[in-house]
Amino acid sequence: MPVPPTSPALPSVVTTLRAAGCVFAEDEAALLAAAARDTAELHTMAARRAGGLPLEHVVGWAEFSGLRIAVDPGVFVPRRRTEFLVERAAALAPPGAVVVDLCCGSGALGAAVVHALGGGELHAADIEPAAVRCARRNVAPFGGRVHRGDLYAPLPAGLRGRVDVLLANAPYVPTGEIALLPAEARDHEPRVALDGGADGLDVQRRVAAGAARWLAPGGVLLVETSGRQTPWTVAAFTAHGLVPKVEVCGEREATVVTGTRAAPAR
Repeated sequence: MPVPPTSPALPSVVTTLRAAGCVFAEDEAALLAAAARDTAELHTMAARRAGGLPLEHVVGWAEFSGLRIAVDPGVFVPRRRTEFLVERAAALAPPGAVVVDLCCGSGALGAAVVHALGGGELHAADIEPAAVRCARRNVAPFGGRVHRGDLYAPLPAGLRGRVDVLLANAPYVPTGEIALLPAEARDHEPRVALDGGADGLDVQRRVAAGAARWLAPGGVLLVETSGRQTPWTVAAFTAHGLVPKVEVCGEREATVVTGTRAAPAR
């Protein structure tokens, strides 16, 4: 049984969280109480959160695009701004789409897109063993498969030329800016899920370079990037035969670049 919201333990938990700098201490305390089996566990969870562990790692899940996504310790936490990428992918996908989620982390993006479509063929891939284990739990309800390896390398060969929607929320933080990230991300999420190389776009370029071989005619690659990096993401797409389009959601401060596989020249 969760700890009831009227528990006398809640005020002290709120105080603990507020002292640790949690801006939404009351909301977080309520989530912790709902996840805790008793008061002792609630105080333990509050201490872990106050110590800097992401809330999602403490409670074991994140809300994302209307789904409850399991998030294990050491796995990248899906961000709310990335729901914009999911929305754009779902809008561009045909019914029954073949969806591939590269750098999948928890598998949240692929699961959310197939959920929004009401079905489809879903594959996901990540190089991190912890992410693969976590993603398998999240994509299983949608019939998805998760493959361990670097980008396209572990994907079944039969997917070549069949992928309608290729999602790649690849890391795009420049190496020199990792130290500026909030401690809960910097200290508790895998470096490989954050570090995009010197200019932040190393992995994006590799994704763009291989996309055309996997996309179906008219298939689309979608990546999240920052506003200042957009020109270089667009250039990478263009260099590898993708027709780019930039889409921005000001409310969520999200920038998505889509790249459609160009039709072969006649």
